[in-house]
Amino acid sequence: MLTCIIQYQIDPTKRAQFETYARTWGQCIPRNGAELIGYFAPREGSSTLAYGIYNVENLAAYEAYRAKLASDPLGRQNYAYAMTERFIRSEDRTWLARVDQG
Repeated sequence: MLTCIIQYQIDPTKRAQFETYARTWGQCIPRNGAELIGYFAPREGSSTLAYGIYNVENLAAYEAYRAKLASDPLGRQNYAYAMTERFIRSEDRTWLARVDQG
Protein backbone atom coordinates (compact mmCIF):
# COMPACT_ATOMS: atom_id res chain seq x y z
CA MET A 1 0.00 0.00 0.00
CA LEU A 2 1.23 3.50 -0.86
CA THR A 3 0.03 6.69 0.75
CA CYS A 4 -0.02 9.92 -1.20
CA ILE A 5 0.16 13.09 0.85
CA ILE A 6 -0.62 16.22 -1.11
CA GLN A 7 0.59 19.38 0.60
CA TYR A 8 -1.18 22.48 -0.63
CA GLN A 9 -0.16 26.08 -0.12
CA ILE A 10 -3.49 27.88 -0.25
CA ASP A 11 -4.57 31.49 -0.27
CA PRO A 12 -5.69 32.07 3.34
CA THR A 13 -8.46 34.40 2.17
CA LYS A 14 -9.95 31.57 0.08
CA ARG A 15 -10.17 28.75 2.61
CA ALA A 16 -13.89 28.31 1.88
CA GLN A 17 -13.11 27.66 -1.79
CA PHE A 18 -10.51 25.07 -0.80
CA GLU A 19 -13.05 23.36 1.46
CA THR A 20 -15.55 23.18 -1.42
CA TYR A 21 -12.80 21.69 -3.60
CA ALA A 22 -11.93 19.14 -0.89
CA ARG A 23 -15.55 18.03 -0.43
CA THR A 24 -15.82 17.42 -4.16
CA TRP A 25 -12.67 15.28 -4.15
CA GLY A 26 -14.30 13.43 -1.25
CA GLN A 27 -16.84 12.16 -3.79
CA CYS A 28 -14.50 11.66 -6.76
CA ILE A 29 -11.46 10.00 -5.22
CA PRO A 30 -13.18 6.90 -3.75
CA ARG A 31 -15.32 6.22 -6.80
CA ASN A 32 -12.27 6.30 -9.06
CA GLY A 33 -10.22 3.73 -7.17
CA ALA A 34 -8.27 5.31 -4.30
CA GLU A 35 -8.96 5.08 -0.57
CA LEU A 36 -9.42 8.62 0.71
CA ILE A 37 -8.05 9.24 4.19
CA GLY A 38 -9.20 12.85 4.10
CA TYR A 39 -8.67 16.47 3.21
CA PHE A 40 -7.49 18.81 5.93
CA ALA A 41 -7.75 22.60 5.98
CA PRO A 42 -5.95 24.99 8.35
CA ARG A 43 -7.55 25.90 11.67
CA GLU A 44 -4.70 26.79 14.06
CA GLY A 45 -1.10 27.67 13.34
CA SER A 46 -0.37 28.05 9.64
CA SER A 47 -3.20 29.57 7.66
CA THR A 48 -1.78 28.46 4.32
CA LEU A 49 -1.05 24.72 4.66
CA ALA A 50 -3.68 22.14 3.73
CA TYR A 51 -3.43 18.42 2.98
CA GLY A 52 -5.12 15.70 0.98
CA ILE A 53 -4.24 12.11 1.89
CA TYR A 54 -5.20 8.90 0.14
CA ASN A 55 -4.01 5.32 -0.34
CA VAL A 56 -3.52 3.23 -3.47
CA GLU A 57 -2.35 -0.35 -3.74
CA ASN A 58 0.73 0.44 -5.85
CA LEU A 59 1.94 2.77 -8.60
CA ALA A 60 0.11 0.80 -11.29
CA ALA A 61 -3.14 1.27 -9.34
CA TYR A 62 -2.31 4.96 -9.06
CA GLU A 63 -1.93 5.25 -12.83
CA ALA A 64 -5.29 3.53 -13.34
CA TYR A 65 -6.88 5.81 -10.73
CA ARG A 66 -5.46 8.94 -12.42
CA ALA A 67 -6.83 7.81 -15.81
CA LYS A 68 -10.30 7.26 -14.32
CA LEU A 69 -10.16 10.58 -12.48
CA ALA A 70 -9.19 12.41 -15.68
CA SER A 71 -12.36 11.16 -17.37
CA ASP A 72 -14.66 11.79 -14.40
CA PRO A 73 -16.90 14.79 -15.22
CA LEU A 74 -17.03 15.98 -11.60
CA GLY A 75 -13.25 15.59 -11.29
CA ARG A 76 -12.69 17.69 -14.43
CA GLN A 77 -15.15 20.27 -13.12
CA ASN A 78 -13.33 20.42 -9.77
CA TYR A 79 -9.96 20.91 -11.45
CA ALA A 80 -11.44 23.75 -13.54
CA TYR A 81 -12.91 25.28 -10.37
CA ALA A 82 -9.45 25.35 -8.77
CA MET A 83 -7.93 26.95 -11.87
CA THR A 84 -10.67 29.62 -12.03
CA GLU A 85 -10.76 30.46 -8.32
CA ARG A 86 -6.95 30.32 -7.92
CA PHE A 87 -6.99 29.37 -4.23
CA ILE A 88 -4.11 26.88 -4.59
CA ARG A 89 -0.72 28.57 -4.66
CA SER A 90 1.28 25.34 -4.94
CA GLU A 91 0.81 21.62 -4.63
CA ASP A 92 3.40 18.95 -3.78
CA ARG A 93 2.93 15.18 -3.64
CA THR A 94 4.88 12.86 -1.36
CA TRP A 95 4.59 9.08 -1.62
CA LEU A 96 5.08 7.06 1.54
CA ALA A 97 4.96 3.36 2.34
CA ARG A 98 3.84 2.31 5.80
CA VAL A 99 6.62 0.34 7.48
CA ASP A 100 5.36 -0.33 11.00
CA GLN A 101 3.13 -3.24 9.96
CA GLY A 102 5.27 -6.17 8.85
